[in-house]
Amino acid sequence: MNKQELKVVGASAAGTAFEWYDFFLYGALVPVIGSKFFGGYGPAAQTVFALLTFAAGFLVRPLGAVIFARLTDLIGRKVVFLITLILMGASTVAVGLLPTSAEIGILAPILLVTCRILQGLAISGEYGAAITYVSEYAPRHQRAFFVGWLVGTTPLALSLSLAVQLVVQGVVGPEAYVEWGWRIPFIISVIPLAMSVWIRAKLNESPLFLKMKEEGTRAKAPLREAFGTRARLRMFGVVLVLAASLAFIGYLSTVYLLTTTQTHLKVDPFTVNCIFMVVMLVAFALCVFFCWLSDRVGRKPVMFTGIALSVLLIFPIANGLTTTANPQLARAQETVRVTLNADPAQCSFQFNPVSLGGTVSPCDQARNVLQANSVIFHRADATGPTTVVVNGTEVREGPNLADELTAALVDAGYPVKGSAETVRIDSLGDLLDSRVLLVALLVLALAALSQAVQGPAAATMAEVFPTRIRTTALSIPYQIGVAFFGGLLPATMVAIGAELGSFTAALWYPVIGMTIGLVILLFTLPETRGTDLSAVHIKGDVEDPEPAEEATAGDR
Repeated sequence: MNKQELKVVGASAAGTAFEWYDFFLYGALVPVIGSKFFGGYGPAAQTVFALLTFAAGFLVRPLGAVIFARLTDLIGRKVVFLITLILMGASTVAVGLLPTSAEIGILAPILLVTCRILQGLAISGEYGAAITYVSEYAPRHQRAFFVGWLVGTTPLALSLSLAVQLVVQGVVGPEAYVEWGWRIPFIISVIPLAMSVWIRAKLNESPLFLKMKEEGTRAKAPLREAFGTRARLRMFGVVLVLAASLAFIGYLSTVYLLTTTQTHLKVDPFTVNCIFMVVMLVAFALCVFFCWLSDRVGRKPVMFTGIALSVLLIFPIANGLTTTANPQLARAQETVRVTLNADPAQCSFQFNPVSLGGTVSPCDQARNVLQANSVIFHRADATGPTTVVVNGTEVREGPNLADELTAALVDAGYPVKGSAETVRIDSLGDLLDSRVLLVALLVLALAALSQAVQGPAAATMAEVFPTRIRTTALSIPYQIGVAFFGGLLPATMVAIGAELGSFTAALWYPVIGMTIGLVILLFTLPETRGTDLSAVHIKGDVEDPEPAEEATAGDR
């Protein structure tokens, strides 16, 4: 990279890392936020509602893509950079200042959702503008490598957010951190916000955009031009499927795994954060590597290998994590048979947001105990009193149902009050413990597969659309795919596991989704390595209004 290219990539990556840091702070704090803003619900419902609030930041991303992508194609890449950066920073600081549900009731989660919506709007504008900006600066045969430094800031930002939390927790102590210290990482984000705005303000506009502006060939109606023909609608669908596929493995390997390792496998937050902090730092380097590789062997071989291996390895990795991280829990889940017999009318839908404050039925009481202790159970419809059978021992509904059921689980071998066998980091020496290293390698395996897809996919999405509509045409299908198949994935998987009484069963959701995506992409996604961005057109689009342009210095 020359001096100008280093400035472009460095400044773009710094700002993007800050925005993802803000966005992932929430994802890394789901267990704490669930207890603070949804404290009146059961443990599974707390996690699901906290994850649904996380998803709210995704569901508005298609709208943000429409707004900001259109602005990016009309007025330029740099201006949108600054707008989204400031919006993200302000809404993140606000999260750290919000009162909890114990203080202001239902208004607390409403304000939290509002902040997440603003964050989602900001990140939706950031992605398309940043990818377009860097790809239009990059040399043709190093484009994915340049883009990789930008996309790699996603795991880097998650690692940074975990590092900040670990430092704050170490300073204030675990109890104070859960009580009020969790606010500090949100509030201090105002510092990198100011630095990122200052850095990005010094950037120049993309050379391809400036050339297009000088020649008067900017799109007057980017939305209509982006999706106004059959060929472009077809490419819209291809990019949406690609985005959904990378979102499945991306958010499974980050937010979902980060949350369930704590809530389901019962590994303490400090240990989980340490492992993920290191793994995501390595994932950043892997993203750059896979992008570099795709510049040499092609985008499709790298991406398709990542998706296919994810489909094949998700179940073995998940089982390995359970066995390694909490052996006692793994043994209990394997050997203890638990059946919840209850009248369906008594087992309400546990994720009903208006159910707070209602009477908790015996079925719900039993289910809360089972879910809180990561028990795999079968639910059977029955008439009469609610009963739970634990390895042949029957527990009947009554005033002491929760206590009696807990005792039965302890007798059967479930680590109800925690297990001495759970993997744990108490000192620096524990980082080299064989079980800690194995857990880290299993998490890294999923993270590596995720980066093999996400990095090359970002370059591909920039390469299949013309300059005049690139940001609009890229951003909208990408944000739709990520919003519905990535943002909702953690909450959906936790809900599936809780309802079925088996968290392993929830893994079929991303496996089936990625399998379908892989089959579709094998027959529809073009190979784009080395594409000349200044002259790209969509195959079969005879109505493409973009005039042929000479390659600029950015498309060497």
